[in-house]
Amino acid sequence: MPNETLKIVIPMAGYGKRLRPHTWSKPKPLVSVAGKTVLGHVLDLVAGFAEPENTEIVFIVGYQGEQVRPYMEEKYPAIKAHYFVQEEMKGQSHAIAIAREYLNGPTLVLFVDTIIDTDFSFLKEETAGGVIWVKEVEDPRRFGVVKVGQDGFVESLIEKPDSMENNLAIVGNYYFARGEDLLAAIDHQIETNLQSKGEFYLADAIAIMIQRGLSLRPKIADVWLDAGLPETVLDTNRYLLDNGRDNTGTLASLDGVELIAPVFVDPSAVVRDSVIGPHVSVGAGCEVTGSKISDSVLEPQAKVHNAEIWRSLVGQRAQIEGVRGIINIGDDAEVKSK
Repeated sequence: MPNETLKIVIPMAGYGKRLRPHTWSKPKPLVSVAGKTVLGHVLDLVAGFAEPENTEIVFIVGYQGEQVRPYMEEKYPAIKAHYFVQEEMKGQSHAIAIAREYLNGPTLVLFVDTIIDTDFSFLKEETAGGVIWVKEVEDPRRFGVVKVGQDGFVESLIEKPDSMENNLAIVGNYYFARGEDLLAAIDHQIETNLQSKGEFYLADAIAIMIQRGLSLRPKIADVWLDAGLPETVLDTNRYLLDNGRDNTGTLASLDGVELIAPVFVDPSAVVRDSVIGPHVSVGAGCEVTGSKISDSVLEPQAKVHNAEIWRSLVGQRAQIEGVRGIINIGDDAEVKSK
């Protein structure tokens, strides 16, 4: 990667329908897992190699997208960020093209409804024209995959193949040495109306780039975590807590509380007379008393009193009292038993 400003393009204008009720009140990447938002986990991965003074993040937002700017200003104030609104849902390529004034030089495109556990630092020495992150899967027929040639570079992208020989699934992270080339391919895609199911997909633009000579190198992601469904958010929370995001060892003694690691409990949370864990994330400002919680995520300022819950997602400022079972409620909701 040349010594130029890195542009990180994050399209996140979708409605997140599969993650409702949580996405009625916030964009999907601002849902929490293991102590921070999905977006926060992704940005922390990038921060390992992207120097703030040489990095700009370009957000393409939509429904509830006005929440992203204050989040970034609070959590990542050192990073220069730009914001564009996708008014019409015409697909991934259409979204990226909205930010055309920033599509130049080294460009990283991240779709942040997934988290890959990877080290981006190799990009500093990358010589290929592009990199596409992939994950080996047992059954590729449910995914978009890449076909790799004998030279080790991607020959083509295949959507839901009929056969099993190409088993490298596309995970939604891409690097391009020249954002200008990506924009030129997207412009050609839109001019020729190259759509799939009524939308302009990035895969079709990348296919144009390959036809034009792009050397696209596949990069294996050992871990690919989905955060697009309630059950996959919980699975992702479980994985992250199992792999370094547990903070049990840093917590002060809590009054009458049994912690069963791994858990993440924000230091500002108030927890008393409860059993927490395993695999529980308790956000900032939460209140938990007289309860038993396992395998669950409590978003900031949620309150749980005299309850027993498991495999549950509890939205911001939501309140649960006197219930037992699996709960999935969005922000500001209440579930109470008489």
